Amino acid sequence: MTKWVYGFGGGSADGDASMKNLLGGKGANLAEMSSLGLPVPPGFTITTEACVHYYSNGQTYPEGLHAQVATGLQTVEGVVGKTFGDASNPLLVSVRSGARASMPGMMDTVLNLGLNDQTVEGLAALSGDRRFAFDSYRRFITMYSSVVLGMSHDDFEEVLDDHKDRLGVTVDTDLKASDWEKVVAEYKAVVERELGRPFPQDPHEQLWGAVSAVFASWMNDRAKFYRRMHDIPESWGTAVNVQSMVFGNMGETSATGVAFTRNPSTGEARLYGEFLINAQGEDVVAGIRTPQSLTRAGREEMGETAPSMEEAMPAVFTQFVDVVGKLETHYRDMQDIEFTVEQGRLWMLQTRNGKRTAKSALKIAVDLAREGLITREEAISRVEPSALDQLLHPTLDPNAARSVVAQGLPASPGAATGKIVFDADEAERLSQLGDAVILVREETSPEDIHGMHAARGIVTARGGMTSHAAVVARGMGRPCVSGAGEIHIDEKAGTFTARGRTFRAGEVVTIDGSKGEVLDGAVAMIEPELTGDFQTLMGWADGVRRLRVRADAATPLDARTARGFGAEGIGLCRTEHMFFDDERIAAVREMILADDEAGRRAALAKIEPFQKADFVELFTIMAGLPVTVRLLDPPLHEFIPHTEAEIDALAASSGLDAVKLKKRARDLHEVNPMLGHRGCRLGVAYPEIYEMQVRAVLEAAIAVKQASGTAPIPEIMHPLVALGLEMKFLRELTDRTAKAVFEAAGDSVEYLVGTMIELPRAALRAGDLAEHAEFFSFGTNDLTQTTFGISRDDSGRFLQAYLDKGIFETDPFVRLDQDGVGDLIRIAAERGGAARPDIKMGICGEHGGDPASIAFCEQVGLAYVSCSPYRVPIARLAAAQAALVSRGGEAREKDR
Repeated sequence: MTKWVYGFGGGSADGDASMKNLLGGKGANLAEMSSLGLPVPPGFTITTEACVHYYSNGQTYPEGLHAQVATGLQTVEGVVGKTFGDASNPLLVSVRSGARASMPGMMDTVLNLGLNDQTVEGLAALSGDRRFAFDSYRRFITMYSSVVLGMSHDDFEEVLDDHKDRLGVTVDTDLKASDWEKVVAEYKAVVERELGRPFPQDPHEQLWGAVSAVFASWMNDRAKFYRRMHDIPESWGTAVNVQSMVFGNMGETSATGVAFTRNPSTGEARLYGEFLINAQGEDVVAGIRTPQSLTRAGREEMGETAPSMEEAMPAVFTQFVDVVGKLETHYRDMQDIEFTVEQGRLWMLQTRNGKRTAKSALKIAVDLAREGLITREEAISRVEPSALDQLLHPTLDPNAARSVVAQGLPASPGAATGKIVFDADEAERLSQLGDAVILVREETSPEDIHGMHAARGIVTARGGMTSHAAVVARGMGRPCVSGAGEIHIDEKAGTFTARGRTFRAGEVVTIDGSKGEVLDGAVAMIEPELTGDFQTLMGWADGVRRLRVRADAATPLDARTARGFGAEGIGLCRTEHMFFDDERIAAVREMILADDEAGRRAALAKIEPFQKADFVELFTIMAGLPVTVRLLDPPLHEFIPHTEAEIDALAASSGLDAVKLKKRARDLHEVNPMLGHRGCRLGVAYPEIYEMQVRAVLEAAIAVKQASGTAPIPEIMHPLVALGLEMKFLRELTDRTAKAVFEAAGDSVEYLVGTMIELPRAALRAGDLAEHAEFFSFGTNDLTQTTFGISRDDSGRFLQAYLDKGIFETDPFVRLDQDGVGDLIRIAAERGGAARPDIKMGICGEHGGDPASIAFCEQVGLAYVSCSPYRVPIARLAAAQAALVSRGGEAREKDR
C-alpha cells in the first residue's frame, strides 16, 4: 500500500531533508530537525503525491489516507500525552501547506484546530489560563471560517473592534477572559447567520476540512500567479503538515517570532528578525502589534524602547542562538526560521533556505565559501541568475509609496521616471533639452529607435515579452512595460486613460519594468551597485563555464555596456538599427524609390560611409573579439510611412515625390510581411544591398586592424536562409566582395560567412547550408514563431489563456521550447556538424539570456549564447551553473 503519511517528532522521523519532492520543503525540514534532536512539536506530513492524486481523481482522497492519518494522530497523541477531541485533555494541531519550493504566504494555514465548546474548557483547565484558552478559540474560529468556510476576516474584525471600542482598549492583549468568551459567542453567531449552520464542533470534521482547504489553496489565484512568476510546475502539488500546537500566547513567558540567520537584505552575518511576547505567529506579520527586535544591537539600531528577546528572555535566547547556529551549519545556507516559546520552552516550527535580495545572495554565497561551509562551485550554484537583474538596473525604493495606474508585462527590468510623450521625435527633442521622458506608444517599430534611445523608459499598450519594444529596451538597458492593455492612447488629444484616470503628455509617471507597473508621479529610486562580491562570484563563474557569452549590440553604447558586463564579442548586430538616423533614412528611402539598379547603387553609396563608420566604432570597442553582423533583415516597407497623411508630411519635409512614395508603399505592401520579402530574399533580389554592407564591414575591419594593430573577427551573417542554393549564392556574393575589398586595400582580415537558422526547413536541411556556411546562429525568436505559427507581437492576446489552462507551462518566447524548437536545434547541430565538423554554433536573441534555455544550449553543445547587454552577467552565471550540472557537479539548490 502506498505510504501517504510520514511522521516526525519525539527525536525521530520517517523522512529527511532529501525527501523535499515527496514531503514538501516544510515537511522535509521538520523531519530533518526532528532527527537532529532539535525541539520540534511532533506531527505528520501528508505527501505531495496525495495532493496530485486529489486533483487527478475529481478532488477525492486516495484509498488508505484516512486510516494513515488516524494512525499518525495516535502517534502524536502518544508523544504529547494528549488526545485529539478529548474534552478534558485535548490535543490541538496546526494544519499548514508545504510545497517543494517555498511559496511564502501563497497558500493556507489553520492554527488551534481541535477547539470546540468542550475542548476550550479542557484547555482552560489544563493551562490554568481561561483568557489564553478563549483567545485561542476566537483565533481558530476566525482562521477556520476564512480558510475553510470561505468567510471574510472583516466579518470578525468588526465584532472585535466593537468590543475594543466599548472597553476603551486598543490591543488584543488588553482583553480579559470574560471579554474573549463574549467575542467567541458573537463569532459563532456570525458564522451561523452567514452560513445558515453552526460552526463545526467535530474536531475530525475540522481536520479534514482544513486538509481539503490546504489542497484547494494550491490552485488559488495568488498561488497560480506565484508559480508562473517562479516557474514552479502545477503538477508538483503541495504537502500538508499536521503538527501539535505549541502556544506563544500563554502569557509573559511565551512568545513567537521569525528569524534569519543572516540579514536577507544585505547578507550581513548577523541574526536578524522579530518576535512578540504573548502572541501567535500571525500576530507578527499582521501588523496589529509592533514586533520587537531579537537582539539588543538590533533594538538599539532601530531606536526601539521595547526589550529585545535577548534582554527579555536571556536564557531562551541563548538556547535559540545555539539552535539557529546549528541549523545554518547543517544546511550550509542562510536559514529562515519560525519559532515559538511556550512558558519558557523553545520550539522550532520551521526552517528553510531564506528568500533574499540579489545583493544579499551574492554576499552570503561568497562569505559561506570563504568560511569554508561550501565550495566555490556551490557558491556559484546558490545565486539565482535572473536575480542579478536587481543589481544591474535602478530599482524603486521598496519603502516608497506606490500608486499603480496600469499593469502590463515586466518586459525589461529596472525603473525610470519621466514626462509622458507619445511620439519618438518628441522624446528625442525633449531629451536633448534635458528632460527625462517615458515613451508611451500603442506599439513600437524600428523607426521609433531614436525615441526609445532618448527615453528613460518605454510603455506599450500592445506587444509581448519579446515584442520589438521589449527586445530593444532590454538591449538598451531601458525599463519597459509592454502589453499594458488597460492603457488607451489618444495621440491626437495627447492623452492616455487607464483605470478611469486620464494622463496628459508632459505629466510625470514612473515605470517599474521588473513588475510591469506604471505608477503615478515620481517614485524614489535606488541606483545599482556592482560590489566586490559581484566581481568575485562572476570571476568564479567564468572559471567553470564552457559556453562563451556574447551580446546583441548595434550601437557603441550597447557594445561598451556589454564589454563592461563581460561580453566576449557581439553575437548579433542588427544592421537595420543603423539606418533610422535622420541623415541616413533619406538615402534609404531614395534607394527604395529607385527605378533601377543604378539608382539603388547611387543611394547605397550615400549610406555606405555611415555603415563603415558604425562598424569602425563597434570593431574598435570589440577589438580582437568576434562580431556577428546580420545583414539587412526587415522588409523594405518598414522604412517608409504607411498612411497617406504621413507620406504627405514626409514628402513635404524631404522633397521626395509623394505620388511615387504612395505607389511604392502600395507595391511593397504584404499580407504577411513576416514571411515575405525580407532577410536574404532582399540580398537575392537586390544583391547590391548586401554587397554594400559586406564592403562596409570588411573595410572597417581593415581600418581598425591598421589603426590598432588588433584585427576584429567579423562574422557575416545572412538571415532567413532556407535553401542550400540560397546559401551558395550568398557565400559567393560575400567572398567576391571581400576579394575586391582586400585587393583594393592591399590588406585583409579573417572573416566567417554564416547564416541565422530561423526557419524549420533550414534546421532540417542544415547539412545543405553547412556546405557553404561556416557558422550557424540560431535565431530562436523567429524559429519559435515559424515553428509554432504564432506571432510574438500578437500572442499576448491569447497566450495567457494557454498558460492558465496549463497548455503552455511557460511562454515559449521567454523560455525556449526544448521539445519542438529544441528538437530542430538538435537536428541542425547534428546535421550541420556532420557536413562541416568545425562549424561554429550559437544562439542569439532573448533566449540567450534565459537560464533554462542556456542550460539547454550547454546540453546540445553550442559554442556560445548571445543576449542583450544587461543580461550578459545573467548568462555568464547561468552558463557556469549549466556546466557544473553537465559535469555532475552541484546543481543549483532550491529551497529546502
